[in-house]
Amino acid sequence: MATTTDAGQRPRRSALTGGRHLADRLFQGITGVAASIVLIIVAGLFVQLIWRSWPAMKANGFSFIWQTNWDPARGIFGAGAFLVGTALTAVSALILATMVAVLVALYLVEIAPAWVARPISYMVELLAAIPSVVYGLWGIYVLGGFVKDVIGPVLTNTLGTFIPFFGGTPRVTGLLSAILVLTIMIIPTVMAVSRDVIAAVPGSQREAILALGATRWEAIRIAVLPYARSGVLGGAILGLARAVGETLAVTLVIGNRVSIPDTIFAPTYTMASVIANQFQEAEGATHRAALMEVALLLLVLTFVINVIARILVWRVTNGQRAVVIE
Repeated sequence: MATTTDAGQRPRRSALTGGRHLADRLFQGITGVAASIVLIIVAGLFVQLIWRSWPAMKANGFSFIWQTNWDPARGIFGAGAFLVGTALTAVSALILATMVAVLVALYLVEIAPAWVARPISYMVELLAAIPSVVYGLWGIYVLGGFVKDVIGPVLTNTLGTFIPFFGGTPRVTGLLSAILVLTIMIIPTVMAVSRDVIAAVPGSQREAILALGATRWEAIRIAVLPYARSGVLGGAILGLARAVGETLAVTLVIGNRVSIPDTIFAPTYTMASVIANQFQEAEGATHRAALMEVALLLLVLTFVINVIARILVWRVTNGQRAVVIE
């Protein structure tokens, strides 16, 4: 009887096993196609941008990267001023946003009671859902006046006396207004990632260090921050990526002048803002090709940022897989 039962079950087991193999192959094929689509899209972006910007590449050569003159009427194009403007706004905003976001995340996870932490978390994350054009208009009509009348005079009277970059005449639109708007825009990204990774720190680590007589600050410094540093770094890089690529809000508040800013209040351009501001009014094919080359540089810059982020996270985590940014 047992032999007959086993013999009768073999076909069903084989069919079930064959079905599982078929499902595995089908799943592998679908996921492989999805991954291939991503690679095709990225490759297509590079191919199209290179093709569209090729006339400008031939006309300007590699000097396009560091040349600071941009004169469409004379056919002179250089993206150096835009690279400097992008670096100043993005890096400055990243530093300010990371400091604020990590402090907020520590307060929400380590200090605030649940009835306080929950609504504050929702409000901070709500900032990420606000359209960039709203940030830009708020930056012009609210933040710009505050920069001109309050923040600007304070900076010029204190830091401006011995650091020339903080001198000059405060303006409604300019580099400082763009930095502050970008800071507010990327705080939710950095805060959300930092909060999640800090909350993931095992409670036993906090309890152990507190049992040894440490204060709350010592517990955070010794047991929490070292464990969460890879996630905080990942959140900061995500914020940097958004700051580099932000377009409309920066275009409205940065002043839009082709020059390397000599003070923190001076107007300038970023790579994204010059594309948005000039593309529809491009004067001829060469001008349009030069803007395409700026877009290509912006795409390459985002790739470089991601590579650097991977290297930094790999070094911090000693080669282990990152927890948050994957």
